[in-house]
Amino acid sequence: MPEVNNTLQENKMGTQPVARLLITMALPIIASMIVQALYNIVDSIFVSWINESALSAVSLAFPVQNIMIALSVGTATGVNALLSRSLGEKDFEKANSFAQHGIFLAAAIYIFNIVFAFIFVKPFMTAMVGDADPLIREYGITYLSIVLMAGIGGPFAVMFERLLNSTGKTHLTPASQIIGAVFNIILDPVLIFGYGPFPELGVAGAAIATVCGMALGAVVALVLNIKKNKEISLSMKGFRPRKEMIGEIYKIAAPSIVMMLLMSVTNVLINKLLISFTETAVAVAGAFHRLNSFVFFPVFGLNQAVIPLFSYNLGAKHKTRMIQTIRTALVVGVLVMCIGTAIFEIFPTQLMMLFNASDSMMEIGVRALRILCLFFQTAAVSIILSSIMQASGYPLYSLIGSALRQIVVLVPCAYILSRFGGLEAVWWSYLVAEIISLVCVLLFFRTVYRKVIAPLPEG
Repeated sequence: MPEVNNTLQENKMGTQPVARLLITMALPIIASMIVQALYNIVDSIFVSWINESALSAVSLAFPVQNIMIALSVGTATGVNALLSRSLGEKDFEKANSFAQHGIFLAAAIYIFNIVFAFIFVKPFMTAMVGDADPLIREYGITYLSIVLMAGIGGPFAVMFERLLNSTGKTHLTPASQIIGAVFNIILDPVLIFGYGPFPELGVAGAAIATVCGMALGAVVALVLNIKKNKEISLSMKGFRPRKEMIGEIYKIAAPSIVMMLLMSVTNVLINKLLISFTETAVAVAGAFHRLNSFVFFPVFGLNQAVIPLFSYNLGAKHKTRMIQTIRTALVVGVLVMCIGTAIFEIFPTQLMMLFNASDSMMEIGVRALRILCLFFQTAAVSIILSSIMQASGYPLYSLIGSALRQIVVLVPCAYILSRFGGLEAVWWSYLVAEIISLVCVLLFFRTVYRKVIAPLPEG
């Protein structure tokens, strides 16, 4: 394979100016993730037009859905980092093996989703809704069951997109994400409200539109890998899963998975706390999570460019390029969050109007958005530095920082403050948790810098 090897030796992640490279790698991902955020919001907007109970049900279902997303994204992040590092080390056979293991693990995740749906969906929604509107429970069970059992495209779409990212071909990933998202947006009103020959399916229609969009995105991403991603092979001929490689993947993937799992557990507990005040507060929280995806998805997209770029240069021992990657990512990430904060502070009423907000939902929501957006900047720094620590081989530090933010501080703080300050105090607890988490992440990152980056020779 001499021709392929020559191409890999000239990979742009080791040669082009870092700032320009990071931006050019990140922009296509950010653009596609903004489209993803758009269809998440559009999905919730259409659901809110059914009634407020439907929006509350989808909001309660979101943490469980996020658990499955966590497994896919976290696993793909581990594959992404290790594949890029292997390319930096010019170990092309190992890079191919990581790609094959990624496809195998995507299939395993889908099987897990089906089993989870059969066993846990009904008990979960029953426990969450309690004595509240039983229609919320019915909507939630319907939505989750379809998304989990029919969502085969989800794990594969994520994995195929990360395989493109791992070789620096981030300009190709928007195609699969945008096509899937647009297809979902088109299907939403058609299936929810029953246009043309299609019956009115309500919440079930929203779930079907979601899984169809994911499936189409997966097909497009697979085709792009086969046609354009010549640096790795997706052939599974003769493949045998190897425990040591799976272990390597999940050593890096664990913090991403656990971070998102903690986020899901936190959302479950916070939703249970909110519903004790009013069902409307759950709908507000759901609207906020959809809206803040417009702000967080660009930072997550930036992370997807940071991980392979940093990993490649770590493998190649390019210290200066590693430092430049970190600095550029922090500046861009904080800038994005500042813009997001400004939008939430200036236009909260207009944002809540998107969700057909009732008077009570508007009153709660406007105040909540203006408080919750205050933690955006600290979150950006924590997210970027955590990804650097993962790529450096220190995932435990990232995991501890996430645990502090998501569980150890946030949930107890929200509960205690709510006893004294009522519903509004729940929103303030997010800022408290983010500040404490950021302090810990900075301390951990200083240790990682001294152990991994500082000892490298200049250059």
